[in-house]
Amino acid sequence: MATLGDIGLAAAINLITALIFLIAFAILRLQPFNDRVYFPKWYLKGLRSSPATSGAFVGKFVNLDYRSYLRFLNWMPDALKMPEPELIDHAGLDSAVYLRIYLLGLKIFIPILFATWAILVPVNWTNDWLEQSKATYSDIDKLSISNIPQSSHRFYAHVVMAYAVTFWTCFALKKEYETVTKMRLHFLQSEKRRPDQFTVLVKNVPPDADESVSEAVEHFFLVNHPDHYLTHQVVLNANKLSELVEEKKSKQNWLVYYQNKYERKQSKRPMMKTGFLGLCGEKVDAIDHHIAEIKRLSDDIAEEKENVKNSPKAIMPAAFVSFKTRWGAAVCAQTQQARNPTLWLTEWAPEPRDVYWQNLAIPYVSLTVRRLLMAVAFFFLTFFFIIPVAFVQSLANIEGLEKNASFLKPIIEIKPIKAFIQGFLPGIALKIFLILLPTILMIMSKFEGFLSISNLERRSASRYYLFNFFNVFLASVVTGTVLEQLHTFLKKSVNDIPSTIGVAIPMKATFFITYIMVDGWSGTAGEILRLKPLIIYHLKNFFLVKTEKDREEAMDAGSIGFNTGEPQIQLYFLIGLIYAVVTPLLTPFILVFFAFAYVVYRHQIINVYNQEYESSAAFWPDVHGRIVGALIISQLLLMGLLGTKGSASATPLLLALPILTLGFHKYCKGRFEPAFIRYPLQEAMMKDTLERAREPNLNLKGYLENAYLPPIFKEAESDSDDDDDDGEISDKKWAKDNVLVATKRQSRKSTPVPSKISNGSSPNLLEIQEKDKP
Repeated sequence: MATLGDIGLAAAINLITALIFLIAFAILRLQPFNDRVYFPKWYLKGLRSSPATSGAFVGKFVNLDYRSYLRFLNWMPDALKMPEPELIDHAGLDSAVYLRIYLLGLKIFIPILFATWAILVPVNWTNDWLEQSKATYSDIDKLSISNIPQSSHRFYAHVVMAYAVTFWTCFALKKEYETVTKMRLHFLQSEKRRPDQFTVLVKNVPPDADESVSEAVEHFFLVNHPDHYLTHQVVLNANKLSELVEEKKSKQNWLVYYQNKYERKQSKRPMMKTGFLGLCGEKVDAIDHHIAEIKRLSDDIAEEKENVKNSPKAIMPAAFVSFKTRWGAAVCAQTQQARNPTLWLTEWAPEPRDVYWQNLAIPYVSLTVRRLLMAVAFFFLTFFFIIPVAFVQSLANIEGLEKNASFLKPIIEIKPIKAFIQGFLPGIALKIFLILLPTILMIMSKFEGFLSISNLERRSASRYYLFNFFNVFLASVVTGTVLEQLHTFLKKSVNDIPSTIGVAIPMKATFFITYIMVDGWSGTAGEILRLKPLIIYHLKNFFLVKTEKDREEAMDAGSIGFNTGEPQIQLYFLIGLIYAVVTPLLTPFILVFFAFAYVVYRHQIINVYNQEYESSAAFWPDVHGRIVGALIISQLLLMGLLGTKGSASATPLLLALPILTLGFHKYCKGRFEPAFIRYPLQEAMMKDTLERAREPNLNLKGYLENAYLPPIFKEAESDSDDDDDDGEISDKKWAKDNVLVATKRQSRKSTPVPSKISNGSSPNLLEIQEKDKP
C-alpha cells in the first residue's frame, strides 16, 4: 500500500512535472516564432498583428530581451487582472461562467477542508482499529474513517460533518445559481442584436399536396402570427454542395501556391502529376490543370445550388422563421402551434454560429430511432471499458505485481520506482485509455441528430460524466477492492466480508489522489504549454503553408472544449464530496487543482481560446444538477459505509440528507432553471421597446432574411464572385487573401515577431482601445 512518503514523492514528481511545463511555457511564449500559438485570440480580434521582420536575423526567432525572462511568471497575475465584466465582453458569457465552476469548487471545498481537518482527522487518527483488524493499510488509511472501530460512537462526528458538508454545498450552489441567472438575464438584456433573438426553428412541417414547404410555412405563420411574422428560410440539404465547395477551396489554394512559385522563377512552368498524392499519373502544367479543375468545380457548384434550391428532395420539412420582435419570437418558441402536438414543433433557433448544419437534413421521424441506437451503444461502450480499468487497477497493486512477476521485485522495491508505479503510472495509464473517448462520444451525439454545437457538446458532456462515474469511479473502487483484498476475503468468513468492503472503499482514496495529481496538476500544466498545437503549427508552417491564408488557418486557437472539460471538473466534485467525510486527506489535492486550473484556464480564455458559439450560459443547469447528484451519491455511499461498520444508530440519521438535497434541487429547478429555458416576455418587450426608441427606422428584414442561409451557400457565392470568366482568380482576391510566401524556408524567416502588444501575456482591452483612439 502507498504510504504518506510515497504520496509525498508522487506529489513532488507531479509538481516538478507541472513546474517544467510552466517554465517551458514561460520561455516558449516569449519567442517571436511562437506568437501565433500562444496569443491567437488577439490575432483573431485584430488587436495583434504579425510584427515587422526587420532587425537582427536571430531576433526574428528568439527573444533577445533578457529582462522579459526575469518576468517569465508574470502571466499568472496578468491572467487575474481582467475584471469579470470585461472578460464577458472579451470572451463571452459562456467562457466567464465556465471559469466560475472552478471558483465554485474553491468556495465549496475551502471551508470543508478546515472543518474536516479540525474535527475528523483527529477523530480518525486516534484509533488503532486497522492494526487490530490486520487488514492491509497505510498511514493514509489511518487518517480515514476506516480506522474507526466497529459500532463506535465516533461515527456521530462523521454524521454531523455530513450534514455540515451538505448544508454548506447547497448554500454555495444556491448563491452561485442565483448569480449566474442574474448574469444571464443581464447579458441577454444588454448584448447587441442577434438573429437568434428573433428566430425560431420550426420542425415537422406537415406535407401539403398543393403547397411547397416554403409556401406552407409562410401561409401558416401569416395566418397564426399575422402581426409579428417577418420572413423565413427553409432548411436545405446542402451536404453535397459543401463537399464541392471544400474541394474547390483546396484547388484554389494550390493554384495560388503554383502561381507564387512561377512568379519567383518565370523561366520554368511548374509541373505536377495528376495521380494519387501527385506521385503517379500524367504529368501536366500545374497552373493550367488547377485553373481547369476550378472551372469544372465552379460549374458543378452552380448546378448543385440549383438542384438544392429546386429539388423537393433537398428541401426538408423544417424552417427558420424570423419575427418582427423578440416578443413575437418568444411567444412562438414557447407555445404549442397546432391541435396536433407532433406538428409545427417550435423551439428557439440556435445562433447562426451554433447551428450544426449537417444534422438539419436528418428527417425528424428518424431521431427517436437514432437516439435509441446510441443509448444501446453507449451502454455497451461503458460496460466493456471495465476491462482496461481493471488492468489499470492491477497495475497500481504493487503486491500483485511482485507475486506475478517475482523477478521484478528487486527493481520494484527501489523507493523512487515504487513511488512512480503507485503515484504516477495508474493515473497516466487511465488518462491514455480515455484519450479517444471524447471523439467517440461526439460522433455518437452527431449521429443522434442534435441541431446545435452547444447541444452536441452538452450531450457529449453528460455521457462523458456518466462514463467517468461508472468506469473511473465505481469500477476503480470495485475492481481495486477485489484485487487488493482478495486474500482477506479468502481467510475471513462470509459474515465478515461486508466489514472488509467497508474498510477497503476508503482505501481507494490513494488511487484518486494520484489520479488528481496526474490529470489535474500535470494535465492542467500541459494544457497551458499547448505542445500539440505548437508542434502542429510549426509542421504546417514548414511543410504545408503556401499562402498567408494558410498561415492564418494553421493558427488553431481551439475552444474551451466543454464536452471534455466540464465532465472532468464534475468528476473532481464527485470525488471531493464523497471523500470529504470519508478521507479528508484528499481535499487539499482537490483544492490545488481548482486553484491552479482557474488561473490556467483564465489565461487561456483571455489569450488563446476562440469560442465557436455563445449560448448565454445555457449549460449551467447541467452543472448544478451534476453537483447535486454527486452530493446525493456521497450521502448514499456514506450510509452504506456506516452500515458495514455496524453503526446501526448513526446510519438512520443520514436518511434525511438525500430527501433534503432532492427538495433543494427541486426548489432550484423551479426558481432558477426557467431563466435558462425560456425568455421572459417582460424582458423581450423591454428590449424591443428600447431598440425601437433608438432605431425607429431599423430594416430588420434585411438583417434577418439571410441570417440562416447555410454558410456553404455564402461561400459558394463568394467563390463565384471571385472567379473571372476564364477561371482566373481576380486581382482583388489575390491582393486580399494570397500574400506571397516566397519559399518554405523563407516563410520561416518571415514568421511573426512580437508586436508591441506581445510584451504582456494578457493585454488589457481598455488599454488597447485607448491606444487605438485617434
